[in-house]
Amino acid sequence: MKNIGCLKKCFWNGVCTENPTFRLMLGLCPTLAVTVTAKNGLGIGLAATFVLLGSNIFVSLIKNFVPAQVRIPCYILIIATFVTIAKLVLQAYFPMLYAELGLFVDIMVVNCIILGRAEAFASKNSISLSIADALGMGAGFTLATVLIGAIREILGSGQLFGFVLVGDGFNPAIAMILPPGAFLTIGVIMAILSQMNTLQQRKNA
Repeated sequence: MKNIGCLKKCFWNGVCTENPTFRLMLGLCPTLAVTVTAKNGLGIGLAATFVLLGSNIFVSLIKNFVPAQVRIPCYILIIATFVTIAKLVLQAYFPMLYAELGLFVDIMVVNCIILGRAEAFASKNSISLSIADALGMGAGFTLATVLIGAIREILGSGQLFGFVLVGDGFNPAIAMILPPGAFLTIGVIMAILSQMNTLQQRKNA
């Protein structure tokens, strides 16, 4: 039971307490660049989760056999392997999505979330905790990218996952599907979360 509790805590830490996007401010490059739609947000989130899971497992497996002097190159090689797998799968089965995500799939090799979790967590913990951490961080990142993408898609085009939500009279805010819309969206979300956190702290005081 204690072990299950640790796994749950580790998972929810990535989703809420240390959400990589809204709390740690990591991985903002793909988050801001590709979240024009909720579909893109889901695609990059799932791809990152796959790479996180694979790299965390392998880093945890080999952590006792890798000399400290070469650990970062080894971790990057492992991450690059899973990024390549994710890229090939997207190219083969989801070519349109891959065309939209483009370069941001490749640069996951040096994504701060993935490399950071390999170095800070997987290299120091068991496989089970590393899996929970990867799934939690992946879920937190996916939640953030889908939320940002959904808001931008709804306000910018009146659609969600490609389905029209509003009538012909809707006047879309084109700026929301342009780069400024990404910064505006994440800024408003983080302001709301910060205010909620402040109110919660006052309530608990």
